[in-house]
Amino acid sequence: MPPHTAVGHPAPVPSMNGSGLFAGCPDLIGTPFSYAREEEVYGEGEEAEFVYRVVSGAVRTHKVLSDGRRQITGFHLPGDLFGFEQGDTHRHTAEALSDARVLIFKRRQVERAATDRAEVACQLWGMATNNLRLAQDLTLLLGRRTATERVAAFLMEVDERLGGSGTFSLPMTRRDIADYLGLTIETVSRTLSQLEEGGALQRPGGRQLSLRRAKLRRMVED
Repeated sequence: MPPHTAVGHPAPVPSMNGSGLFAGCPDLIGTPFSYAREEEVYGEGEEAEFVYRVVSGAVRTHKVLSDGRRQITGFHLPGDLFGFEQGDTHRHTAEALSDARVLIFKRRQVERAATDRAEVACQLWGMATNNLRLAQDLTLLLGRRTATERVAAFLMEVDERLGGSGTFSLPMTRRDIADYLGLTIETVSRTLSQLEEGGALQRPGGRQLSLRRAKLRRMVED
């Protein structure tokens, strides 16, 4: 059973393989599990016994810095694999951004399958390179000079990861975005308003966004 199972938490449903993940390896199965909004999936320093794949909802990973500030290190959206560590313990804390459903795999089973089956090793390689790309993208985001550039580039990235339709609901709060981009929540709020006033996006209501990608791209590239 995964850690942090609250009293009265819905029990996992029967194990299953996940939407092509580790296809061709019937022995490698994941257990569907649900997490409520803000519920901890795992904590920093805990044993990295499981690997997780988001089915629906979203998960954030973060680290609390020595001065007490929170640095969000990643947002994990449907289809993303997370929790695979180089060492034996988790380096960050993972929490559900909203009600989230994940597939949970035993790490040792995944590692054993990757050793025995080339197709599983190839899938893990693809996931690892994607996670590396996201980490590199974060470095580029934090290196941008202005808040407008950071927020515009971030919104385009989230849109792309959610299918690239240009219209989506932000899974994360403004505070989450601020802690990811190294900004204050007031700066994020002000920047979103400025982007809307400039015609780069529309906010129909709630966290729903409709992007004007050409305008956002010009803001990032200029």
